[in-house]
Amino acid sequence: MNRDLKSLVSQMTLEEKAGMCSGLDFWHLKSVERLGIPDVMVSDGPHGLRKQDEEADHLGINESIKAVCFPAGVLSACSFDRDLMRTLGDALGKEAQATNVSVVLGPAVNIKRSPLCGRNFEYYSEDPYLAGEAAAAFIEGVQAHHVGTSIKHFAANSQELNRMSASSNVDERTLREIYLPAFETAVKKAQPYTVMCSYNRLNGTYASEHPWLLTDVLRKEWGFEGYVMSDWGAVDNRVDGLKAGLDLEMPSSGGATDAEIVQAVQNGTLDEAVLDQAVERILRIIFLYADNREKQEFTMEADHALARRIAAESMVLLKNENILPLKEEENIVFIGEFAAKPRFQGGGSSHINCFRIDSALDEVKGCNNISYAKGFLADSDVYDESLAAEAIQAAKSADKAVIFAGLPDSFESEGYDRSHMRLPDCQNRLIEEILKVQKDVIVVLHNGSPVELPWANKVKGILEAYLGGQAAGGAVTDILFGKINPSGKLAETFPYRLEDNPSYLTFGDPKEVDYTEGIYVGYRYYDAKNMPVAFPFGYGLSYTTFAYSNLRLDQDIMTEKDTVIASVDVTNTGDRFGKEIIQLYIADKTGAARRPLRELKGYEKVALQPGEMKTVTMAIDYRSLAWYSTQLHDWYAASGEYEVLIGASSRDIRLRAALRLNNSQLLPLHVTKNTTMGELLADPRTASFIKEWQQKLLSVFAPPEEVEKAEEPSASEEAVSDEMNNAMMYSMPLRNLVTFGTCTPAQLEELIRALNETL
Repeated sequence: MNRDLKSLVSQMTLEEKAGMCSGLDFWHLKSVERLGIPDVMVSDGPHGLRKQDEEADHLGINESIKAVCFPAGVLSACSFDRDLMRTLGDALGKEAQATNVSVVLGPAVNIKRSPLCGRNFEYYSEDPYLAGEAAAAFIEGVQAHHVGTSIKHFAANSQELNRMSASSNVDERTLREIYLPAFETAVKKAQPYTVMCSYNRLNGTYASEHPWLLTDVLRKEWGFEGYVMSDWGAVDNRVDGLKAGLDLEMPSSGGATDAEIVQAVQNGTLDEAVLDQAVERILRIIFLYADNREKQEFTMEADHALARRIAAESMVLLKNENILPLKEEENIVFIGEFAAKPRFQGGGSSHINCFRIDSALDEVKGCNNISYAKGFLADSDVYDESLAAEAIQAAKSADKAVIFAGLPDSFESEGYDRSHMRLPDCQNRLIEEILKVQKDVIVVLHNGSPVELPWANKVKGILEAYLGGQAAGGAVTDILFGKINPSGKLAETFPYRLEDNPSYLTFGDPKEVDYTEGIYVGYRYYDAKNMPVAFPFGYGLSYTTFAYSNLRLDQDIMTEKDTVIASVDVTNTGDRFGKEIIQLYIADKTGAARRPLRELKGYEKVALQPGEMKTVTMAIDYRSLAWYSTQLHDWYAASGEYEVLIGASSRDIRLRAALRLNNSQLLPLHVTKNTTMGELLADPRTASFIKEWQQKLLSVFAPPEEVEKAEEPSASEEAVSDEMNNAMMYSMPLRNLVTFGTCTPAQLEELIRALNETL
């Protein structure tokens, strides 16, 4: 239905328009019955609907409807599978239609700056490319059913401590390369119906009233067409927020901020056209849903099966020393209360009231060869001697022991950050004790972000199950017993220790959080330092093996207007069906800017039967090569050599190909007396012109060639080398031409004028 929204807005009173810009209550938007504007509901739901009607709250204290808990973002991102993310979104879109929810509050795409962030379990990755691709696919799936999404939290929301007031202080290049691209990709590829601004301040200004963020970048630059809503309680100054581009405040303010908007229009401090525009944006999304209602059933059993498949496709096999898959006839003991009471979701606003929960122990009921020992409690860190003794004896008597370890709910949740990266001490102690009596040990991890693994080199198998949703128990057993071949890969790096993390010294400041590590986040930092890590970004094992071969580019020289297609052959060289994730990284060899060693710019997941080969293709465009120039305030890639890297992880590069970029654009250069010789020699527009002056300056420091050198160099010759002269020359400003007598001040002025004329 085509609606004349401008006409509709014109029929609204000032008070009605102001009222549309805040919630009716905790979850509903206001209606205007006389104009046919319905009230609609929004619901938390990055990985499942948390729909609340009565006694609504934000952090999950009160009960919500029974629903399906899908794997959290921390796990689903490890699938590296756009189709799977789209399927997850499709299921949630149908569920939303079935339960009368107009907007699902997700996906959450903030970058994992530190393993300590309490909300990391909701977020996809430390890498902005992966996070953006996953988000775009999820949004497409949900919005195919005319149900909106609200991508969040915009922007630089990387800690929970004082999240409503702390300032994330981030330089422009780091924002553009790390913290904004996931949002940018999702907006440009999938147009989420809404964007949720974050609580925090960004470089001193609240995100809810940040015109550069909400209007200049989001709307004018990226072309966002929906409405911007606040996170719940994120508004500081409502009128300033409206001017900046914040359309909807959630939840209800009880009319207080509606009155502020009315007063601002009446006293002339707010242009009513700004209010009209916000209302029109909100109405467009309301009617996109209201005019396209679908008859859907809430197919919880089918969605439970889908949740199990997504979890199994995403879990990451971190270690396997010929111990997995388990054999049906083996005498196996499951240890740890997580086997019976799995931790499968995080705490806070995304907490789902599950209609059903499958544990690993449920899945093996009736198997006489599988026993169970509690070992430790899932929700505490107390070493119970009696429980431990029972578990140790059971492990000693078994052929293999599977220990279900992980973080209790109290260790990580929305609202606060972790204080360390350790598992509960009682679990680490029990694992060490079991290893004394049983050499064949597998550990299954249930956690929302990386943990330190002090026993990793002693156990034979590690399966990272993360927070796998309500069907996680079935997915874990499917992998342990080989019904499913694991194919997930880590969407974040596992460092050995918290102290290795690049944000270690600055994360968690209560007021001013300085992102001093800049663009070196996650693997960008660890790889650049060649720092040993427990498990690298993009890493994951399979029960089969894969060979990569025959990397080729359809052209090895490109311009800024070209797209290059990289093709690589992938063969399943093992004896069972499996899926492999092929990752494409770009390495900048031009030296034009300080950049990470390599950056993810493409990935594909391919399914292969034993012996089967498939060709995988990925596109490389100008943006794939570019970095963000604060001089241009735009993306820029220098002419020169780049490397296309095909890897099984960021640390396992299998194939390389050279690619040259010929970019017609050069960075602007304005020559002054303090411009260095090196800058001028590196720029093709000025290099030839400045070389004669370089030679004149070198003659001041280098001895004449015709002077015969002594057999033994003098002390002065030893002190002043050619290398030193060349290095000094590179860094020397033009004003030194006068200082060292190479030219007069007047000649320098003429030289600078001539150089600028060439630019």
